[in-house]
Amino acid sequence: MSNEVQAASDRKPAAQQQQPQQQHVVPPVDVFENDTSITLLADLPGVAREQLHVRVDGETLLLEATAAPQGPQQMELVYGELRSPSYRRQFTLSRELDAARIEAQLRDGVLKLTIPKAEEARPRKIQVQVG
Repeated sequence: MSNEVQAASDRKPAAQQQQPQQQHVVPPVDVFENDTSITLLADLPGVAREQLHVRVDGETLLLEATAAPQGPQQMELVYGELRSPSYRRQFTLSRELDAARIEAQLRDGVLKLTIPKAEEARPRKIQVQVG
């Protein structure tokens, strides 16, 4: 850690230094592309739809979620080694993408985001005139 970073953190008030920061798990993501869109698959095991937040702010796409332990019905968790992680991942969107038309689907712990390409960014065939 550089001295500049360390010096900046030393200047925090004592109350801030004692509060533990919430740790976020960075979910693994696969990104696929075709002529019309980008598809992003994020692994979010244990996340319910109600605990998933996807938003676009300017050119930033933000994924935030909290997982909840899943156990058998009618049973109470008395000992668990897996903590309920808080997921967070951020992406910068290209201007070639149409952020207003993003589609999101959560299934079996995998978030699928389909981000269409803007019409002007899609490949097109240009007719050549003879003469």
